[in-house]
Amino acid sequence: MAPFLAYEDRGGSGDPAATPLVLVHGHPFDRTMWTPQTEVFAASRRVIAPDLRGYGASPVTPALTDFGGFARDIEALLDELEVASCVLAGVSMGGQIAMECYGRFPHRVRGLILSDTSPVAETPEGRTARRAMADRLLREGLRGYADEVLEKMVAPYADPQVKAHVHRMMTATRPEGAAAALRARAERPDYRELLSRATVPALVVVGADDTYTPVPGAEALHALLPDASLCVVEGAAHLPNLERPERFNAALEEFLARVDARV
Repeated sequence: MAPFLAYEDRGGSGDPAATPLVLVHGHPFDRTMWTPQTEVFAASRRVIAPDLRGYGASPVTPALTDFGGFARDIEALLDELEVASCVLAGVSMGGQIAMECYGRFPHRVRGLILSDTSPVAETPEGRTARRAMADRLLREGLRGYADEVLEKMVAPYADPQVKAHVHRMMTATRPEGAAAALRARAERPDYRELLSRATVPALVVVGADDTYTPVPGAEALHALLPDASLCVVEGAAHLPNLERPERFNAALEEFLARVDARV
């Protein structure tokens, strides 16, 4: 049976002991947000980057109502691709989905990379705002939203090509998929207790100028995890893997080497 999700599967011809890397994009993006990482790390290990349900080339329906559905999709993809274990990386909403995955199949996760994300459940005000935004995107599409948030997703001083890529991903996202994910995100659980018991190493990354998930939140996430390192990326906002890929990749490479060396 063909996998439900569209995905990119590269590498695997390098060191057979290198742990596969699975990359989970954020909202409202697609797997191309990981291009600076897939191009580099596929030389040394297998790298898999799916489009989440409702995003990119993956189908929108049936729409998901909670993060458990996203995690089940990823687990099914790992089954189809015969990936027994991996390092799981996620940015923003993708980081929260990575947390959900760890809660559901921890035996398959050898390391967590959590970038510009939060383990805290949504507040009542936040739930109301996300539902209202879902309604707005269904009415208006994503162009107006993309115009408004572009310079919060990436810093105002970001490279124009990076800005164009981010804007293009947002405007290409189908409103039905984005709205469903926002409703799921509004109902997400609190992952702090789960992460406080994590038995795998973690890397927490945050852009120094991120206003969605500021540095103090990343520091709190880092302190929560039993075995974690923290990387604050200067000159970046919410998407440091795109804004400062060399710095992001250096931290990622160091972390992956550490995971690979674990028995």
